[in-house]
Amino acid sequence: MTEPSSERLQRARRVLEEATRAASSGTDQPRQQPRPRPQPEQQPEPDRGSGQRRGGRRRRRAAAQEPPVVGAAATDAEPDPESVARTVALNLLNHSARSRAQLAEAMARKDVPEAVADRVLDRFEEVGLVDDAEYAAMLVRTRQAERGLARRALTVELQRKGIVGEAAANALSTVVAEDEEEAARRVVEKRLRSMTTLETEVKRRRLVAMLARKGHAPGMSYRVVDEALRSDAS
Repeated sequence: MTEPSSERLQRARRVLEEATRAASSGTDQPRQQPRPRPQPEQQPEPDRGSGQRRGGRRRRRAAAQEPPVVGAAATDAEPDPESVARTVALNLLNHSARSRAQLAEAMARKDVPEAVADRVLDRFEEVGLVDDAEYAAMLVRTRQAERGLARRALTVELQRKGIVGEAAANALSTVVAEDEEEAARRVVEKRLRSMTTLETEVKRRRLVAMLARKGHAPGMSYRVVDEALRSDAS
């Protein structure tokens, strides 16, 4: 029996988190406290008048604006790129499935080095959090059922998600002409319900244009639309 996708993703996340904790526990070292910077020896300031004293106070205030040498501001390091990459990917995957290319693009926007992103994404693929083949199949299935997209439009949709090659070809191989025509009928019938006040020729023109945007061939589009119009008129 096939394991449900949600349970498989949850199990994969647990495996990834355990591996991450195990790796970090063996490499984390106590943070070394910075050595205090020696302070210059203070020389007594001669009394040279109020103007000189005001200038001295201004110089001391300017020196106080230098970066601190102690405290959190002096010891906090930049975030580890690998931690940033994991956080970016998990945050996106918690909302919905994503392709490897989408995750890599999001990591690049956070200035994660490409080598680090590849390493993290490889690990995510190993534990099943990223699977372009499964994502492509899901995308084709839902876009055809919900939007009535044909193969041509589905190909463009996959490319927008960064899915090409074998993963895209395998997903598109499940689309057959009968399914495309059935999807076209569904969207035409649904759209007709909101076109009751329009003339028949206007309906026909708009419905065929809609199917063209969804990637359907002209010949099949006219045939499906004409059948729907005849049925609607009877």
